Amino acid sequence: MSKAEGFYHTTVLLHEATAGLAIKEDGVYVDVTFGGGGHSREILSKLGANGKLVAFDQDEDAWTNKPDDDRLMPVTENFRYMRRFLRLYGHGEVDGILADLGVSSFQFDTAERGFSLRFDGPLDMRMDKRSELTAAHIIRTYTEPQLHKLFELYGEVRNSKQLAKHIVDNRKGMQINTIAALKAMLSPVIRGNPNRYLAQVFQALRIEVNDELGALKDFLQQAAQSLKEGGRLSVISFHSLEDRIVKQFIKRGVWSDEEEANPLMRQVNAKPIEPTEAEIKLNPRARSARLRIAEKI
Repeated sequence: MSKAEGFYHTTVLLHEATAGLAIKEDGVYVDVTFGGGGHSREILSKLGANGKLVAFDQDEDAWTNKPDDDRLMPVTENFRYMRRFLRLYGHGEVDGILADLGVSSFQFDTAERGFSLRFDGPLDMRMDKRSELTAAHIIRTYTEPQLHKLFELYGEVRNSKQLAKHIVDNRKGMQINTIAALKAMLSPVIRGNPNRYLAQVFQALRIEVNDELGALKDFLQQAAQSLKEGGRLSVISFHSLEDRIVKQFIKRGVWSDEEEANPLMRQVNAKPIEPTEAEIKLNPRARSARLRIAEKI
């Protein structure tokens, strides 16, 4: 675990994801999810004096953990703007790109960020605190059909239609600005294991607040454009929605089955790489991680 000035994160599949990049000493690499800096530090340790690493993280808190290294270029932006900033820095093509799509341990464990069920705090969930849309705004303003679609698609919540109706029927005159207030309001409609149910609801809200799936699609298209021939892409996903998008893009190069396949990459590992039991024991949050590695063709 790396720790600096409060920001920490236990890096998942550290060696597997970086080894998948087949790092060249003088290459140019991109870590689009700097987070606690674990993958970035590992990449830097394998680069020579002329190697470069461009690292992205829209969360300004992440940069309290930035190593003092001239080979590192930090960018405080969402990775959906990767190609724009790579070109700005003069790197039209790069040798490898890594993405760890998980929420950092620091974000989960900081009550005021509003990501975790374990604490009370503001109903926020913004990765980038400069953006305006919060989870509280969604609960307060989205229509019943919007909420139904959101919880069904992004949370795979079993009774998403009932949940949406319950929120719309009960939010009038209520101040639902905290995690505790939302949990209290939802208690009558929770089905099955309460923690699992609420985790699905929170996942759906977080994905919507940060447009995570839209950003992922933008990023994958830009990754294919930005990699040199033979360049490598390593992506760690943490839920089936993300993994499906990554798998589909690597295999077909397009998003829908109706579109003609146009593969731009080839799979390096036929099946996703999963954490070992030893890693899961040390870091239970790693359990759902899936790593896919691809090479530009």
